[in-house]
Amino acid sequence: MAFWWPLIVIGFAFGICKLLLLLIPSNVPAIDVDTSDVLDDGNQTKDNSFIYIPSRRHTDKVQCYEPATMKYLGYFPALKPDEVKERVGQARKAQKIWAKSSFKQRRQFLRILLKYIIEHQDLICNISSRDTGKTMVDASLGEIMTTCEKIHWLLSEGEKWLKPEYRSCGRSMLHKVAKVEFSPLGVVGAIVSWNYPFHNIFNPMLAAVFSGNAIVIKVSEHASWSGCFYLRIIQTALAAVGAPENLVEVITGFAETGEALVSSVDKIIFVGSPGVGKKIMRSASDTLIPVTLELGGKDAFIVCEDVDVPQVAQVAARGALQSSGQNCAGAERFYVHKDVYSSFVAEVVKIVKSVTAGPPLSGKYDMGAICMQEHSERLQYLVNDALDKGAEIIARGSVGNIGEGAVDQYFPPTVIVNVNHTMKLMQEEAFGPILPIMKFSSDEEAVQLANDSSYGLGCAVFSGSQRRARQIASQLHCGVAAVNDFASNYMCQSLPFGGVKDSGFGRFAGVEGLRACCLVKSVVEDRWWPFIKTKIPKPIQYPIAENGFEFQESLVHTLYGLNIWDRLRALVNLLKILSEQPTPTSNRRRND
Repeated sequence: MAFWWPLIVIGFAFGICKLLLLLIPSNVPAIDVDTSDVLDDGNQTKDNSFIYIPSRRHTDKVQCYEPATMKYLGYFPALKPDEVKERVGQARKAQKIWAKSSFKQRRQFLRILLKYIIEHQDLICNISSRDTGKTMVDASLGEIMTTCEKIHWLLSEGEKWLKPEYRSCGRSMLHKVAKVEFSPLGVVGAIVSWNYPFHNIFNPMLAAVFSGNAIVIKVSEHASWSGCFYLRIIQTALAAVGAPENLVEVITGFAETGEALVSSVDKIIFVGSPGVGKKIMRSASDTLIPVTLELGGKDAFIVCEDVDVPQVAQVAARGALQSSGQNCAGAERFYVHKDVYSSFVAEVVKIVKSVTAGPPLSGKYDMGAICMQEHSERLQYLVNDALDKGAEIIARGSVGNIGEGAVDQYFPPTVIVNVNHTMKLMQEEAFGPILPIMKFSSDEEAVQLANDSSYGLGCAVFSGSQRRARQIASQLHCGVAAVNDFASNYMCQSLPFGGVKDSGFGRFAGVEGLRACCLVKSVVEDRWWPFIKTKIPKPIQYPIAENGFEFQESLVHTLYGLNIWDRLRALVNLLKILSEQPTPTSNRRRND
Protein backbone atom coordinates (compact mmCIF):
# COMPACT_ATOMS: atom_id res chain seq x y z
CA MET A 1 0.00 0.00 0.00
CA ALA A 2 2.93 2.33 0.78
CA PHE A 3 4.08 1.91 -2.84
CA TRP A 4 0.69 2.61 -4.47
CA TRP A 5 -0.36 5.55 -2.31
CA PRO A 6 1.96 8.17 -3.95
CA LEU A 7 0.87 7.00 -7.42
CA ILE A 8 -2.80 7.41 -6.49
CA VAL A 9 -2.16 10.91 -5.15
CA ILE A 10 -0.21 11.92 -8.28
CA GLY A 11 -2.94 10.52 -10.55
CA PHE A 12 -5.66 12.33 -8.61
CA ALA A 13 -3.68 15.60 -8.73
CA PHE A 14 -3.17 15.19 -12.47
CA GLY A 15 -6.90 14.72 -13.00
CA ILE A 16 -7.75 17.80 -10.94
CA CYS A 17 -5.22 19.91 -12.89
CA LYS A 18 -6.62 18.70 -16.18
CA LEU A 19 -10.15 19.57 -15.06
CA LEU A 20 -9.06 23.05 -13.99
CA LEU A 21 -7.39 23.61 -17.34
CA LEU A 22 -10.68 22.76 -19.05
CA LEU A 23 -12.40 25.44 -16.96
CA ILE A 24 -9.98 28.14 -18.12
CA PRO A 25 -11.47 29.97 -21.12
CA SER A 26 -9.34 29.30 -24.20
CA ASN A 27 -7.91 32.27 -26.05
CA VAL A 28 -9.69 31.76 -29.37
CA PRO A 29 -10.40 34.88 -31.39
CA ALA A 30 -13.81 35.39 -32.97
CA ILE A 31 -14.05 35.95 -36.71
CA ASP A 32 -16.50 38.11 -38.61
CA VAL A 33 -17.83 36.56 -41.81
CA ASP A 34 -19.85 38.65 -44.26
CA THR A 35 -23.40 37.24 -44.45
CA SER A 36 -25.13 40.22 -46.03
CA ASP A 37 -25.88 38.44 -49.31
CA VAL A 38 -27.05 35.11 -47.89
CA LEU A 39 -29.51 36.13 -45.18
CA ASP A 40 -33.13 35.82 -46.23
CA ASP A 41 -34.70 38.89 -44.66
CA GLY A 42 -37.74 38.92 -46.93
CA ASN A 43 -36.56 42.02 -48.80
CA GLN A 44 -35.14 40.39 -51.93
CA THR A 45 -35.29 42.34 -55.13
CA LYS A 46 -37.32 41.03 -58.01
CA ASP A 47 -34.17 39.74 -59.72
CA ASN A 48 -33.37 37.23 -57.00
CA SER A 49 -36.76 36.25 -55.66
CA PHE A 50 -38.54 34.78 -58.69
CA ILE A 51 -39.49 31.14 -59.12
CA TYR A 52 -36.73 29.43 -61.05
CA ILE A 53 -37.31 26.87 -63.81
CA PRO A 54 -34.15 24.75 -64.06
CA SER A 55 -32.59 24.41 -67.49
CA ARG A 56 -31.69 21.00 -68.85
CA ARG A 57 -28.73 22.50 -70.70
CA HIS A 58 -25.37 23.28 -69.10
CA THR A 59 -24.21 26.84 -69.70
CA ASP A 60 -21.27 28.96 -68.57
CA LYS A 61 -23.13 29.60 -65.31
CA VAL A 62 -24.18 27.42 -62.38
CA GLN A 63 -27.69 28.57 -61.53
CA CYS A 64 -28.78 28.12 -57.90
CA TYR A 65 -32.25 27.86 -56.40
CA GLU A 66 -34.02 26.60 -53.31
CA PRO A 67 -35.41 23.13 -54.10
CA ALA A 68 -38.11 23.46 -51.44
CA THR A 69 -39.59 26.67 -52.89
CA MET A 70 -37.87 27.03 -56.29
CA LYS A 71 -36.82 30.52 -55.21
CA TYR A 72 -33.84 31.80 -57.20
CA LEU A 73 -30.59 32.22 -55.27
CA GLY A 74 -28.16 33.47 -57.90
CA TYR A 75 -25.42 32.01 -60.04
CA PHE A 76 -21.70 31.23 -60.07
CA PRO A 77 -19.29 30.83 -62.98
CA ALA A 78 -18.67 27.43 -64.52
CA LEU A 79 -14.89 27.52 -64.56
CA LYS A 80 -12.98 26.55 -67.69
CA PRO A 81 -9.96 24.20 -67.56
CA ASP A 82 -7.39 27.00 -67.73
CA GLU A 83 -9.14 28.81 -64.87
CA VAL A 84 -9.08 25.63 -62.77
CA LYS A 85 -5.37 25.13 -63.43
CA GLU A 86 -4.74 28.74 -62.40
CA ARG A 87 -6.54 28.19 -59.08
CA VAL A 88 -4.57 25.01 -58.45
CA GLY A 89 -1.34 26.85 -59.26
CA GLN A 90 -2.17 29.54 -56.70
CA ALA A 91 -2.97 26.87 -54.12
CA ARG A 92 0.35 25.15 -54.86
CA LYS A 93 2.29 28.33 -54.08
CA ALA A 94 0.36 28.76 -50.82
CA GLN A 95 0.98 25.14 -49.83
CA LYS A 96 4.75 25.51 -49.99
CA ILE A 97 4.43 28.11 -47.23
CA TRP A 98 1.81 26.27 -45.21
CA ALA A 99 3.82 23.03 -45.25
CA LYS A 100 6.26 24.75 -42.86
CA SER A 101 3.51 25.78 -40.41
CA SER A 102 3.50 24.41 -36.88
CA PHE A 103 0.86 22.13 -35.43
CA LYS A 104 0.17 24.89 -32.93
CA GLN A 105 -0.85 27.20 -35.77
CA ARG A 106 -2.96 24.50 -37.40
CA ARG A 107 -4.75 23.73 -34.12
CA GLN A 108 -5.55 27.41 -33.65
CA PHE A 109 -7.15 27.40 -37.11
CA LEU A 110 -9.33 24.47 -36.04
CA ARG A 111 -10.31 26.16 -32.76
CA ILE A 112 -11.37 29.32 -34.59
CA LEU A 113 -13.52 27.25 -36.94
CA LEU A 114 -15.04 25.30 -34.05
CA LYS A 115 -15.88 28.50 -32.17
CA TYR A 116 -17.57 29.98 -35.23
CA ILE A 117 -19.54 26.81 -35.98
CA ILE A 118 -20.83 26.49 -32.42
CA GLU A 119 -21.87 30.13 -32.29
CA HIS A 120 -23.47 30.16 -35.76
CA GLN A 121 -25.28 26.83 -35.95
CA ASP A 122 -28.54 28.43 -37.02
CA LEU A 123 -26.89 30.29 -39.90
CA ILE A 124 -24.97 27.26 -41.19
CA CYS A 125 -28.01 24.96 -41.01
CA ASN A 126 -30.29 27.60 -42.55
CA ILE A 127 -28.04 27.94 -45.59
CA SER A 128 -27.71 24.17 -45.96
CA SER A 129 -31.48 23.84 -45.71
CA ARG A 130 -32.16 26.50 -48.31
CA ASP A 131 -29.68 25.04 -50.79
CA THR A 132 -30.55 21.33 -50.45
CA GLY A 133 -34.06 21.19 -48.99
CA LYS A 134 -33.13 19.36 -45.77
CA THR A 135 -34.71 20.20 -42.41
CA MET A 136 -32.85 22.15 -39.73
CA VAL A 137 -32.67 19.07 -37.48
CA ASP A 138 -31.18 16.95 -40.26
CA ALA A 139 -28.70 19.72 -41.04
CA SER A 140 -27.68 19.86 -37.40
CA LEU A 141 -27.15 16.09 -37.23
CA GLY A 142 -25.34 15.71 -40.54
CA GLU A 143 -23.56 19.04 -40.92
CA ILE A 144 -22.82 20.47 -37.47
CA MET A 145 -22.28 17.47 -35.17
CA THR A 146 -20.17 15.48 -37.62
CA THR A 147 -17.94 18.46 -38.40
CA CYS A 148 -17.50 19.44 -34.75
CA GLU A 149 -16.60 15.83 -33.92
CA LYS A 150 -13.98 15.75 -36.68
CA ILE A 151 -12.43 19.01 -35.47
CA HIS A 152 -12.40 17.70 -31.88
CA TRP A 153 -10.66 14.48 -32.97
CA LEU A 154 -8.03 16.36 -34.95
CA LEU A 155 -7.37 18.68 -32.00
CA SER A 156 -7.01 15.70 -29.68
CA GLU A 157 -5.13 13.20 -31.83
CA GLY A 158 -4.22 14.71 -35.20
CA GLU A 159 -0.64 15.67 -34.39
CA LYS A 160 0.07 12.28 -32.79
CA TRP A 161 -0.82 10.41 -35.98
CA LEU A 162 1.22 12.70 -38.22
CA LYS A 163 4.43 12.51 -36.20
CA PRO A 164 7.08 9.97 -37.24
CA GLU A 165 6.02 6.47 -36.26
CA TYR A 166 8.81 4.14 -35.15
CA ARG A 167 8.65 0.55 -36.31
CA SER A 168 10.54 -2.63 -35.44
CA CYS A 169 13.78 -2.96 -37.37
CA GLY A 170 13.94 -6.76 -37.65
CA ARG A 171 16.75 -9.14 -36.74
CA SER A 172 19.12 -8.22 -39.53
CA MET A 173 18.91 -4.48 -38.83
CA LEU A 174 19.24 -4.33 -35.05
CA HIS A 175 21.83 -1.58 -35.45
CA LYS A 176 19.30 0.58 -37.31
CA VAL A 177 16.30 2.77 -36.42
CA ALA A 178 13.22 2.29 -38.63
CA LYS A 179 10.45 4.85 -38.86
CA VAL A 180 7.65 6.15 -41.08
CA GLU A 181 7.38 9.85 -41.84
CA PHE A 182 4.23 11.61 -43.03
CA SER A 183 4.70 14.72 -45.14
CA PRO A 184 2.16 16.71 -47.19
CA LEU A 185 1.32 15.58 -50.71
CA GLY A 186 0.92 19.11 -52.06
CA VAL A 187 -2.48 20.09 -53.47
CA VAL A 188 -5.41 17.79 -52.74
CA GLY A 189 -8.43 17.94 -55.03
CA ALA A 190 -11.94 17.04 -53.87
CA ILE A 191 -15.11 16.68 -55.91
CA VAL A 192 -17.98 16.45 -53.46
CA SER A 193 -21.69 15.75 -53.60
CA TRP A 194 -24.65 17.92 -52.70
CA ASN A 195 -26.23 15.94 -49.86
CA TYR A 196 -24.31 17.60 -47.01
CA PRO A 197 -22.80 20.77 -48.51
CA PHE A 198 -21.18 22.03 -45.29
CA HIS A 199 -19.66 18.78 -44.05
CA ASN A 200 -18.69 17.57 -47.52
CA ILE A 201 -16.47 20.65 -47.85
CA PHE A 202 -15.13 20.66 -44.30
CA ASN A 203 -14.43 16.92 -44.15
CA PRO A 204 -11.65 16.76 -46.79
CA MET A 205 -10.52 20.32 -46.08
CA LEU A 206 -9.83 19.69 -42.38
CA ALA A 207 -7.72 16.59 -43.06
CA ALA A 208 -5.85 18.19 -45.95
CA VAL A 209 -5.03 21.48 -44.23
CA PHE A 210 -4.13 19.92 -40.87
CA SER A 211 -1.67 17.59 -42.63
CA GLY A 212 0.00 20.56 -44.35
CA ASN A 213 -1.66 20.49 -47.77
CA ALA A 214 -3.60 22.95 -49.85
CA ILE A 215 -6.98 21.85 -51.20
CA VAL A 216 -9.19 22.82 -54.14
CA ILE A 217 -12.79 21.62 -53.82
CA LYS A 218 -15.27 21.41 -56.67
CA VAL A 219 -18.72 21.61 -55.14
CA SER A 220 -21.78 20.09 -56.75
CA GLU A 221 -23.70 22.20 -59.21
CA HIS A 222 -26.71 21.37 -57.02
CA ALA A 223 -25.17 23.00 -53.92
CA SER A 224 -22.86 25.75 -55.16
CA TRP A 225 -24.58 28.64 -53.39
CA SER A 226 -23.98 27.26 -49.92
CA GLY A 227 -20.52 25.97 -50.78
CA CYS A 228 -19.26 29.38 -51.83
CA PHE A 229 -20.50 30.91 -48.57
CA TYR A 230 -18.90 28.17 -46.47
CA LEU A 231 -15.60 28.98 -48.19
CA ARG A 232 -15.76 32.46 -46.63
CA ILE A 233 -15.77 30.92 -43.16
CA ILE A 234 -12.68 28.86 -43.97
CA GLN A 235 -10.76 31.70 -45.59
CA THR A 236 -11.57 34.11 -42.77
CA ALA A 237 -10.33 31.59 -40.19
CA LEU A 238 -7.15 30.97 -42.20
CA ALA A 239 -6.47 34.69 -42.41
CA ALA A 240 -6.88 34.93 -38.63
CA VAL A 241 -3.91 32.57 -38.10
CA GLY A 242 -1.73 34.17 -40.76
CA ALA A 243 -2.09 31.42 -43.35
CA PRO A 244 -1.25 32.27 -46.98
CA GLU A 245 -4.05 33.26 -49.33
CA ASN A 246 -5.49 30.67 -51.75
CA LEU A 247 -4.63 27.74 -49.47
CA VAL A 248 -8.26 26.57 -49.73
CA GLU A 249 -10.32 27.19 -52.84
CA VAL A 250 -13.87 26.26 -53.81
CA ILE A 251 -14.59 26.07 -57.54
CA THR A 252 -17.90 25.77 -59.36
CA GLY A 253 -18.83 24.21 -62.66
CA PHE A 254 -19.82 21.02 -64.42
CA ALA A 255 -17.99 17.93 -65.71
CA GLU A 256 -15.35 19.91 -67.61
CA THR A 257 -14.40 21.72 -64.40
CA GLY A 258 -14.03 18.47 -62.48
CA GLU A 259 -11.93 16.84 -65.22
CA ALA A 260 -9.53 19.80 -65.18
CA LEU A 261 -9.19 19.50 -61.40
CA VAL A 262 -8.32 15.80 -61.57
CA SER A 263 -5.54 16.46 -64.08
CA SER A 264 -3.98 19.25 -61.98
CA VAL A 265 -3.75 18.01 -58.37
CA ASP A 266 -1.62 15.53 -56.40
CA LYS A 267 -4.51 13.46 -55.03
CA ILE A 268 -8.24 13.35 -55.74
CA ILE A 269 -11.09 12.59 -53.35
CA PHE A 270 -14.44 11.95 -55.02
CA VAL A 271 -17.88 11.56 -53.47
CA GLY A 272 -20.56 10.63 -55.98
CA SER A 273 -21.87 7.90 -58.25
CA PRO A 274 -20.05 4.75 -59.45
CA GLY A 275 -20.33 5.85 -63.08
CA VAL A 276 -18.61 9.16 -62.50
CA GLY A 277 -16.15 7.51 -60.10
CA LYS A 278 -14.91 5.26 -62.92
CA LYS A 279 -14.37 8.31 -65.12
CA ILE A 280 -12.40 9.94 -62.30
CA MET A 281 -10.17 6.85 -62.09
CA ARG A 282 -9.52 6.87 -65.82
CA SER A 283 -8.57 10.55 -65.73
CA ALA A 284 -6.37 10.05 -62.65
CA SER A 285 -4.49 7.25 -64.40
CA ASP A 286 -2.98 9.81 -66.79
CA THR A 287 -1.03 11.42 -63.95
CA LEU A 288 -0.99 8.35 -61.65
CA ILE A 289 -2.24 10.23 -58.60
CA PRO A 290 -3.83 8.47 -55.60
CA VAL A 291 -7.64 8.31 -55.62
CA THR A 292 -10.21 7.94 -52.84
CA LEU A 293 -13.71 7.06 -54.06
CA GLU A 294 -16.85 7.12 -51.91
CA LEU A 295 -19.56 6.05 -54.33
CA GLY A 296 -22.69 5.64 -52.28
CA GLY A 297 -24.37 2.50 -51.06
CA LYS A 298 -27.37 0.26 -50.66
CA ASP A 299 -27.03 -0.36 -46.95
CA ALA A 300 -28.73 -3.39 -45.43
CA PHE A 301 -30.70 -2.96 -42.19
CA ILE A 302 -31.17 -6.36 -40.51
CA VAL A 303 -33.72 -6.88 -37.72
CA CYS A 304 -33.66 -10.13 -35.74
CA GLU A 305 -36.68 -11.49 -33.87
CA ASP A 306 -35.36 -10.68 -30.37
CA VAL A 307 -35.33 -6.86 -30.64
CA ASP A 308 -37.37 -4.04 -29.09
CA VAL A 309 -39.53 -3.56 -32.19
CA PRO A 310 -40.86 0.00 -31.57
CA GLN A 311 -37.39 1.29 -30.78
CA VAL A 312 -35.74 -0.31 -33.82
CA ALA A 313 -38.59 0.87 -36.07
CA GLN A 314 -37.82 4.45 -35.06
CA VAL A 315 -34.16 3.96 -35.94
CA ALA A 316 -35.14 2.39 -39.26
CA ALA A 317 -37.37 5.33 -40.14
CA ARG A 318 -34.62 7.80 -39.29
CA GLY A 319 -32.13 5.81 -41.37
CA ALA A 320 -34.34 5.83 -44.44
CA LEU A 321 -36.05 9.21 -44.22
CA GLN A 322 -33.29 11.51 -42.95
CA SER A 323 -32.96 14.51 -45.24
CA SER A 324 -35.42 12.93 -47.65
CA GLY A 325 -33.06 10.04 -48.04
CA GLN A 326 -30.17 12.42 -48.68
CA ASN A 327 -27.77 10.94 -46.15
CA CYS A 328 -24.61 9.43 -47.57
CA ALA A 329 -25.01 6.09 -45.80
CA GLY A 330 -28.76 5.65 -46.00
CA ALA A 331 -30.54 2.44 -45.10
CA GLU A 332 -32.14 1.27 -48.35
CA ARG A 333 -32.84 -2.45 -47.82
CA PHE A 334 -34.68 -3.73 -44.74
CA TYR A 335 -34.52 -7.42 -43.84
CA VAL A 336 -36.76 -8.41 -40.94
CA HIS A 337 -37.09 -11.82 -39.29
CA LYS A 338 -40.40 -13.49 -40.11
CA ASP A 339 -41.40 -13.74 -36.43
CA VAL A 340 -41.48 -9.96 -35.96
CA TYR A 341 -42.13 -8.96 -39.56
CA SER A 342 -45.77 -8.02 -39.07
CA SER A 343 -45.22 -6.04 -35.87
CA PHE A 344 -42.20 -4.24 -37.32
CA VAL A 345 -44.09 -3.29 -40.49
CA ALA A 346 -47.01 -2.03 -38.38
CA GLU A 347 -44.69 0.19 -36.33
CA VAL A 348 -42.97 1.58 -39.42
CA VAL A 349 -46.32 2.29 -41.07
CA LYS A 350 -47.46 4.19 -37.98
CA ILE A 351 -44.29 6.30 -38.03
CA VAL A 352 -44.36 7.01 -41.77
CA LYS A 353 -48.00 8.06 -41.71
CA SER A 354 -47.10 10.68 -39.12
CA VAL A 355 -44.32 12.13 -41.29
CA THR A 356 -45.01 15.25 -43.34
CA ALA A 357 -42.75 16.67 -46.00
CA GLY A 358 -42.71 20.36 -46.80
CA PRO A 359 -40.62 23.52 -47.14
CA PRO A 360 -38.31 23.03 -44.13
CA LEU A 361 -38.06 26.70 -43.19
CA SER A 362 -41.73 27.58 -43.53
CA GLY A 363 -43.30 25.23 -41.00
CA LYS A 364 -42.84 22.25 -38.71
CA TYR A 365 -42.07 19.51 -41.18
CA ASP A 366 -40.34 16.18 -40.58
CA MET A 367 -38.84 15.99 -44.05
CA GLY A 368 -37.68 18.48 -46.64
CA ALA A 369 -37.46 18.52 -50.41
CA ILE A 370 -35.58 16.42 -52.94
CA CYS A 371 -32.51 18.41 -53.91
CA MET A 372 -31.87 17.30 -57.49
CA GLN A 373 -34.08 18.21 -60.41
CA GLU A 374 -36.14 15.27 -61.69
CA HIS A 375 -34.92 12.92 -58.94
CA SER A 376 -38.49 12.33 -57.81
CA GLU A 377 -39.14 10.86 -61.28
CA ARG A 378 -36.24 8.47 -60.74
CA LEU A 379 -37.69 7.38 -57.38
CA GLN A 380 -41.12 6.82 -58.89
CA TYR A 381 -39.54 4.74 -61.66
CA LEU A 382 -37.97 2.42 -59.07
CA VAL A 383 -41.27 2.15 -57.18
CA ASN A 384 -43.21 1.40 -60.37
CA ASP A 385 -40.76 -1.34 -61.34
CA ALA A 386 -41.28 -2.96 -57.92
CA LEU A 387 -45.06 -2.68 -58.19
CA ASP A 388 -45.02 -4.26 -61.66
CA LYS A 389 -43.16 -7.23 -60.18
CA GLY A 390 -45.56 -7.82 -57.29
CA ALA A 391 -44.59 -5.35 -54.56
CA GLU A 392 -47.23 -3.41 -52.64
CA ILE A 393 -47.28 0.10 -51.16
CA ILE A 394 -48.85 -0.11 -47.71
CA ALA A 395 -48.22 3.39 -46.42
CA ARG A 396 -47.18 6.83 -47.57
CA GLY A 397 -46.52 10.01 -45.64
CA SER A 398 -48.03 13.34 -46.60
CA VAL A 399 -46.78 16.47 -48.30
CA GLY A 400 -47.56 19.81 -46.70
CA ASN A 401 -48.41 23.18 -48.17
CA ILE A 402 -45.97 23.69 -51.04
CA GLY A 403 -45.85 26.11 -53.89
CA GLU A 404 -47.16 25.06 -57.28
CA GLY A 405 -43.71 25.43 -58.85
CA ALA A 406 -42.05 23.06 -56.38
CA VAL A 407 -44.38 20.04 -56.61
CA ASP A 408 -41.82 17.85 -58.40
CA GLN A 409 -39.24 18.48 -55.67
CA TYR A 410 -41.09 16.36 -53.09
CA PHE A 411 -41.52 12.63 -52.68
CA PRO A 412 -43.66 11.34 -49.82
CA PRO A 413 -42.09 8.73 -47.51
CA THR A 414 -43.16 5.31 -48.75
CA VAL A 415 -43.32 1.81 -47.20
CA ILE A 416 -43.24 -1.11 -49.66
CA VAL A 417 -43.63 -4.83 -48.88
CA ASN A 418 -43.56 -8.07 -50.90
CA VAL A 419 -40.25 -7.01 -52.39
CA ASN A 420 -37.49 -9.28 -53.73
CA HIS A 421 -34.09 -8.98 -55.38
CA THR A 422 -35.42 -9.07 -58.93
CA MET A 423 -36.66 -5.52 -58.35
CA LYS A 424 -34.44 -2.55 -59.19
CA LEU A 425 -35.52 -0.94 -55.93
CA MET A 426 -33.57 -3.63 -54.07
CA GLN A 427 -30.48 -3.41 -56.27
CA GLU A 428 -29.99 0.19 -57.41
CA GLU A 429 -29.23 3.12 -55.11
CA ALA A 430 -32.44 5.08 -54.59
CA PHE A 431 -31.29 8.03 -52.46
CA GLY A 432 -34.86 8.66 -51.43
CA PRO A 433 -37.36 8.20 -48.57
CA ILE A 434 -38.41 4.64 -49.42
CA LEU A 435 -38.52 1.66 -47.02
CA PRO A 436 -38.67 -1.69 -48.88
CA ILE A 437 -39.10 -4.44 -46.26
CA MET A 438 -38.34 -8.12 -46.88
CA LYS A 439 -38.63 -11.22 -44.65
CA PHE A 440 -35.88 -13.67 -43.71
CA SER A 441 -36.02 -16.95 -41.80
CA SER A 442 -32.46 -17.52 -40.56
CA ASP A 443 -29.28 -15.59 -39.88
CA GLU A 444 -27.65 -17.34 -42.83
CA GLU A 445 -30.39 -16.13 -45.15
CA ALA A 446 -30.09 -12.58 -43.83
CA VAL A 447 -26.35 -12.60 -44.53
CA GLN A 448 -26.89 -13.98 -48.03
CA LEU A 449 -29.51 -11.33 -48.83
CA ALA A 450 -27.45 -8.48 -47.44
CA ASN A 451 -24.37 -9.52 -49.44
CA ASP A 452 -26.40 -9.88 -52.64
CA SER A 453 -25.63 -6.34 -53.78
CA SER A 454 -23.14 -4.60 -56.04
CA TYR A 455 -22.65 -2.05 -53.25
CA GLY A 456 -20.74 -2.47 -50.00
CA LEU A 457 -20.70 0.73 -47.99
CA GLY A 458 -22.40 0.05 -44.66
CA CYS A 459 -24.82 -2.12 -42.71
CA ALA A 460 -26.77 -2.14 -39.47
CA VAL A 461 -27.65 -5.28 -37.51
CA PHE A 462 -30.10 -5.38 -34.60
CA SER A 463 -30.50 -8.23 -32.12
CA GLY A 464 -31.23 -8.68 -28.44
CA SER A 465 -27.97 -10.62 -28.33
CA GLN A 466 -25.04 -8.36 -29.05
CA ARG A 467 -22.88 -11.38 -29.80
CA ARG A 468 -25.35 -12.58 -32.44
CA ALA A 469 -25.56 -9.13 -34.04
CA ARG A 470 -21.77 -8.92 -34.06
CA GLN A 471 -21.45 -12.33 -35.74
CA ILE A 472 -23.91 -11.36 -38.47
CA ALA A 473 -22.21 -8.01 -39.07
CA SER A 474 -18.79 -9.67 -39.33
CA GLN A 475 -20.00 -11.71 -42.32
CA LEU A 476 -21.27 -8.74 -44.31
CA HIS A 477 -19.04 -7.52 -47.14
CA CYS A 478 -18.97 -3.80 -46.47
CA GLY A 479 -16.69 -1.11 -45.08
CA VAL A 480 -18.83 0.15 -42.20
CA ALA A 481 -20.87 -1.88 -39.71
CA ALA A 482 -23.07 -0.71 -36.83
CA VAL A 483 -24.19 -3.20 -34.18
CA ASN A 484 -27.57 -2.35 -32.64
CA ASP A 485 -27.39 1.15 -34.08
CA PHE A 486 -27.39 2.91 -37.42
CA ALA A 487 -24.71 5.21 -38.90
CA SER A 488 -23.10 5.74 -35.50
CA ASN A 489 -19.69 4.91 -37.00
CA TYR A 490 -19.43 8.33 -38.60
CA MET A 491 -19.67 10.04 -35.23
CA CYS A 492 -16.55 8.13 -34.18
CA GLN A 493 -14.15 10.20 -36.22
CA SER A 494 -11.20 8.03 -35.21
CA LEU A 495 -12.67 5.37 -37.53
CA PRO A 496 -12.07 5.22 -41.29
CA PHE A 497 -15.06 5.62 -43.60
CA GLY A 498 -15.48 3.99 -46.99
CA GLY A 499 -16.71 0.92 -48.80
CA VAL A 500 -15.99 -1.91 -51.22
CA LYS A 501 -17.35 -3.05 -54.59
CA ASP A 502 -19.39 -0.31 -56.29
CA SER A 503 -19.20 1.76 -53.10
CA GLY A 504 -15.59 2.58 -53.98
CA PHE A 505 -12.28 2.22 -52.18
CA GLY A 506 -9.90 4.18 -50.01
CA ARG A 507 -10.89 5.79 -46.75
CA PHE A 508 -11.46 9.23 -45.36
CA ALA A 509 -11.84 10.06 -41.67
CA GLY A 510 -9.79 8.47 -38.93
CA VAL A 511 -6.07 7.80 -38.95
CA GLU A 512 -6.31 6.18 -42.38
CA GLY A 513 -8.05 9.19 -43.93
CA LEU A 514 -5.64 11.68 -42.36
CA ARG A 515 -2.55 9.79 -43.48
CA ALA A 516 -4.05 9.33 -46.94
CA CYS A 517 -3.38 13.06 -47.41
CA CYS A 518 0.34 12.41 -46.86
CA LEU A 519 3.38 11.10 -48.64
CA VAL A 520 4.19 8.04 -46.54
CA LYS A 521 7.98 7.69 -46.42
CA SER A 522 9.99 4.81 -44.93
CA VAL A 523 13.22 5.96 -43.28
CA VAL A 524 16.10 3.85 -41.93
CA GLU A 525 19.19 5.29 -40.19
CA ASP A 526 22.02 4.11 -37.98
CA ARG A 527 21.07 3.66 -34.34
CA TRP A 528 24.50 4.45 -32.84
CA TRP A 529 25.97 6.81 -35.43
CA PRO A 530 28.88 7.57 -35.73
CA PHE A 531 30.17 4.76 -33.51
CA ILE A 532 28.63 1.95 -35.55
CA LYS A 533 28.30 2.50 -39.29
CA THR A 534 27.12 0.37 -42.15
CA LYS A 535 29.94 -1.77 -43.52
CA ILE A 536 29.72 -4.52 -46.12
CA PRO A 537 31.13 -7.81 -44.68
CA LYS A 538 34.39 -8.79 -46.39
CA PRO A 539 33.16 -12.10 -47.90
CA ILE A 540 30.58 -10.24 -50.01
CA GLN A 541 32.61 -7.15 -50.82
CA TYR A 542 33.65 -6.79 -54.45
CA PRO A 543 35.32 -8.83 -55.70
CA ILE A 544 33.19 -11.43 -53.92
CA ALA A 545 35.10 -14.07 -51.99
CA GLU A 546 34.96 -17.76 -52.84
CA ASN A 547 33.07 -18.44 -49.61
CA GLY A 548 30.65 -15.53 -50.18
CA PHE A 549 27.58 -17.73 -50.61
CA GLU A 550 28.58 -19.89 -47.63
CA PHE A 551 28.74 -16.69 -45.57
CA GLN A 552 25.23 -15.68 -46.70
CA GLU A 553 23.87 -19.15 -45.97
CA SER A 554 25.29 -19.10 -42.43
CA LEU A 555 24.00 -15.57 -41.90
CA VAL A 556 20.45 -16.65 -42.77
CA HIS A 557 20.68 -19.64 -40.40
CA THR A 558 22.04 -17.39 -37.63
CA LEU A 559 19.27 -14.84 -37.94
CA TYR A 560 16.25 -16.99 -38.77
CA GLY A 561 17.00 -20.55 -37.65
CA LEU A 562 14.04 -22.28 -36.02
CA ASN A 563 15.87 -23.29 -32.83
CA ILE A 564 18.63 -21.81 -30.72
CA TRP A 565 21.14 -24.63 -31.30
CA ASP A 566 20.95 -24.34 -35.09
CA ARG A 567 21.43 -20.63 -34.81
CA LEU A 568 24.43 -20.97 -32.47
CA ARG A 569 26.11 -23.49 -34.78
CA ALA A 570 25.53 -21.15 -37.73
CA LEU A 571 26.97 -18.25 -35.72
CA VAL A 572 30.15 -20.21 -34.98
CA ASN A 573 30.53 -20.98 -38.68
CA LEU A 574 29.86 -17.33 -39.53
CA LEU A 575 32.64 -16.16 -37.21
CA LYS A 576 34.98 -18.77 -38.68
CA ILE A 577 34.34 -17.49 -42.20
CA LEU A 578 34.94 -13.89 -41.13
CA SER A 579 38.27 -14.87 -39.53
CA GLU A 580 39.54 -16.53 -42.71
CA GLN A 581 41.50 -14.65 -45.36
CA PRO A 582 39.01 -14.29 -48.23
CA THR A 583 39.91 -15.52 -51.70
CA PRO A 584 38.19 -13.55 -54.47
CA THR A 585 36.24 -15.71 -56.93
CA SER A 586 37.88 -13.84 -59.81
CA ASN A 587 41.34 -15.02 -58.64
CA ARG A 588 40.09 -18.57 -58.44
CA ARG A 589 38.80 -18.41 -62.03
CA ARG A 590 42.18 -17.09 -63.27
CA ASN A 591 44.04 -19.86 -61.40
CA ASP A 592 41.78 -22.44 -62.97
